[in-house]
Amino acid sequence: MTDSPDGRNPRTQERHRGAVTLRRDSIPPSTADEKLLDSHHRGEWKTKDAWRALRILSEFVEGFDTLADLPPAVSVFGSARSTPDSPECVMAEQLGAALAEAGYAVITGGGPGVMEAANRGATDAGGMSVGLGIELPFEQGLNRWVDIGIDFRYFFVRKTMFVKYAQAFVVLPGGFGTLDELFEAITLVQTRKVTRFPVILMGVEYWGGLLDWIKQRLLTDGKVSPDDMELIMLTDDVEEAVHHIVAADKALAKLDGNH
Repeated sequence: MTDSPDGRNPRTQERHRGAVTLRRDSIPPSTADEKLLDSHHRGEWKTKDAWRALRILSEFVEGFDTLADLPPAVSVFGSARSTPDSPECVMAEQLGAALAEAGYAVITGGGPGVMEAANRGATDAGGMSVGLGIELPFEQGLNRWVDIGIDFRYFFVRKTMFVKYAQAFVVLPGGFGTLDELFEAITLVQTRKVTRFPVILMGVEYWGGLLDWIKQRLLTDGKVSPDDMELIMLTDDVEEAVHHIVAADKALAKLDGNH
């Protein structure tokens, strides 16, 4: 039998779909997200989408109920493809430990690479480590450093949890998924859909070109304002990142107290 595109034998694969675990021939060719969003499944809209709404609601309820008692938390994003000895994984593990020592839970996507490193750092430092997994065509599963793990069917439900329970976003080198989370967070803060919170890019060399392009193209063309550029902090220093998060928390608490 040939290997799957992720390099693993499909006979040894498994997929988590909410509370359900599927293995081998029971793994369907599509995900719940694909069936909901893909126009090729138009024929199912009248017969199945109303029932899917109940499943979506159940995912929100499960997430809210599970995470409601979390201490203050920080969501950490980065590539699942990074190797354990990569600079971003080393940084992520140090960051996870520093956040735990500062009293924060660490929330990641629960996968390998940068996510696993951040979870490991938090767990080793005695902090709370959370993993919010997602059903993908080639399942990665939650890494072993996660203390509280939830597997979601729907990306938009999972994204809500990343934002709702986070005092800050820290974004390490990553790909499309990482960029998606980054720009969604910035957009939510910019449009005041959420209370302003720190969005920190870690990896000056990696992210520097992106910020240069934003300044030279978007800012110059008037597509963003100078104030928008202040929504993002760029650093390689773990202590500086954590200090920025703590300071923002204190400033917000003081503001709330004055109200």
